[in-house]
Amino acid sequence: MLSVLSREKIDRAVRQALEEDCPFGDLTACAIVDENAQSEARLVAREPGILAGRDVFEAAFKAQNPSVSVEFQANDGDSFAAGDCIATVSGPVRDILTAERVALNFVQHMSGIASYTGKFVEAVRGTKARIADTRKTTPGLRCFEKYAVSCGGGINHRMSLSDAVMIKDNHCAFVQQSGLSLSEAVRLVRSRVGHTVCIEVEVDGFDQISQALDGGADVIMLDNFSVEDMRRSVDFIAGRAVVEASGNMSLERVPAVAATGVDVISVGALTHSVRAVDLGLDV
Repeated sequence: MLSVLSREKIDRAVRQALEEDCPFGDLTACAIVDENAQSEARLVAREPGILAGRDVFEAAFKAQNPSVSVEFQANDGDSFAAGDCIATVSGPVRDILTAERVALNFVQHMSGIASYTGKFVEAVRGTKARIADTRKTTPGLRCFEKYAVSCGGGINHRMSLSDAVMIKDNHCAFVQQSGLSLSEAVRLVRSRVGHTVCIEVEVDGFDQISQALDGGADVIMLDNFSVEDMRRSVDFIAGRAVVEASGNMSLERVPAVAATGVDVISVGALTHSVRAVDLGLDV
């Protein structure tokens, strides 16, 4: 998988998290544990899931003390079962305990996203539809969350507003106030961006599709369409643009959506409504 994470981003986020959680030292660990004490802890799964965030997990301990050793028994994207030992952490006990919560927060959250994404990917297996994330991410954690989506078998939508053009409903409202048709707006955008820039148009009605196609849209997003209208739209577009379905996607609904022939299904819930996977660090 192509990682959207860099070492710089990981180290910066981990430092900020440790500063937040341990601004003046760990009072409990320092009061109870001898400064020379060494031990080992195991990262154990309490439930099944898909791993994401092993580099961030390790970075939290290394940032606290570079002498802490982390050995993994699984890679990002691997499935695990309840009871599996995912990693072993060894070194100074004080530092392991101090960085524990930060390390777990990252790996539990990211693995939760990967695990949930995996369920959506499995739900559309056998169709051509691909599961994508959105920009509905936790501020400051987008690259971590989008990386986790890729660990679960999903694909990333645009990373930021700077990556691609996406003409949404509010843009369309402004376009109408300006006296331009949707087709004219798409052509105007094309004249103002580079030839490699993708242009996506969000439509909320069948009548807008022909306008988007006439303007030369590369991707057409069907927003909150019924399954019947999605199938009709896919037939009408007939390969002239990539078709993306979006809006209120659930595990129960996506098989029927995928069966309509859409190319991509974008799911905001992958990042904005996910539950962390239960992983524990056992000394």
